[in-house]
Amino acid sequence: MMVFGAGAHAGKANDTLTYASDNEVENVSPYHNNMREGVVLAAMAWDTLLYRGTKTGELKPQLATAWKWESPTALLVTLRQGVTFHNGDKFTADDVAYTFNVVTGPDAKIATRQNTDWIKSVDKVSDYEVRIHLKTPFPAALEYLAGPTPIYPAAYFTKVGLEGFSKAPVGSGPYKITSVVPGQGVTMVKNTAYFKDSPAGQPKIGTVKFTVIRDPEARMAQLMTGAVDWIWRVPADQADSLKAAPNLSVLSGETMRVGFISINNNGTTPEAAPFKDPRVRQALNYAINRKGLADSLVRGGSQPVYAPCFRTQFGCDTSKVQQYEYNPAKAKALLAEAGYPNGFDTALWAYREREYAEAMIGDLRKVGIRARLHFVQYPALRTELRAGRAPLTFQAWGSFSINDASAFVGNFFKGGPDDTAKDPQVIALMQTADATVDKAERKAKYAQALQRISTQAMWAPLFSYSTNYAFTSDLKFEAQPDELPRFFQASWK
Repeated sequence: MMVFGAGAHAGKANDTLTYASDNEVENVSPYHNNMREGVVLAAMAWDTLLYRGTKTGELKPQLATAWKWESPTALLVTLRQGVTFHNGDKFTADDVAYTFNVVTGPDAKIATRQNTDWIKSVDKVSDYEVRIHLKTPFPAALEYLAGPTPIYPAAYFTKVGLEGFSKAPVGSGPYKITSVVPGQGVTMVKNTAYFKDSPAGQPKIGTVKFTVIRDPEARMAQLMTGAVDWIWRVPADQADSLKAAPNLSVLSGETMRVGFISINNNGTTPEAAPFKDPRVRQALNYAINRKGLADSLVRGGSQPVYAPCFRTQFGCDTSKVQQYEYNPAKAKALLAEAGYPNGFDTALWAYREREYAEAMIGDLRKVGIRARLHFVQYPALRTELRAGRAPLTFQAWGSFSINDASAFVGNFFKGGPDDTAKDPQVIALMQTADATVDKAERKAKYAQALQRISTQAMWAPLFSYSTNYAFTSDLKFEAQPDELPRFFQASWK
């Protein structure tokens, strides 16, 4: 008989992997949240038409077995036969058409419209063939079909609606979601009927539980006692101390995620009024010590960032981008020039890494931008931002792990709900860039857009994130730079 002490990890014994994070999703339905926690759940329980391999980055058949461009705006897709959803429904062309025509259609309220907005409509050609019509040419289309575009079961979603689906979601992925408890977490069990040819591989661990633990100290404590098997976003100093624990593994590395301060360029509230002046926005950019944040707080390979994209993304050409060095004196001079010699009061909204937000507020105060911190949950921040009431927000964006600049610049500068600049020139450049088939021309348009965003200081991009993962040494787990923990490929040692 085995007896487990406090230091032993019961995960392997119970074949149950419990992972913890600091944020929960407002809705487990992947199209109705834009949290990284939601991206992880989406990869566990849903399949996409294409799959991007982690080793080579090549696109592989998942729910689609073949695809062919008939024209720059028509993609013919052959679908896999013999796949069933978790509730036993057969996967067919109806599900693909329904997902893109209805679930994410023009009248649907979804979290990130950019991810499917390039699709005009989907026609069912036969039971296992669809034609995807694009609004305009969109060279990054296949990237998106391998990313934030899971396929939903049409009959089931029609029957239960969004509310029913969020409580009992159904996909075709490697894990089935068996319970969703708001504020607490999600339980998933291995899909034993998962189709054999999936490029994602067959799931190995019997049960995977996602649990929400907001307090970083509590997350660490639960990992140490074995109540939790895996945590991430471990502060750099804690990650260093965990390396000494005999039963834990610690991994770290830079990711595609970028931290930034959005600036309300068109605010109607008194707190946002100063930011209508580009000199004030430039002052904010000079006031932030990006290198200090990256080196002292984020660490683990973090680098300063000056453009709203990640360097590996196609189109992230920063050759014309203005790099704002840390220069408090220049910031003060610009504020005085703009009519604020004594600075002004404003507000910074944040939902994650409170210590990062407080460091930024310290930098801003040094030059006279006196920002009060509103630390809230993400949906509350997003509401304030989209209503134009939040003058400044500290956020992070992982581009849904898509290696194309459209997934970053497009989401925030193409006139959508998260665009705080609403600059007609940038919007026009982005529309052209996203739709240009010629790679060199496409890159040039992105470079122009990024140049204007930076010289007009429409935002303050800050740093790339590194993520520290800590987990039981019983677990075989690989971290990827796209910041998507693939628990469906994890196993016990």
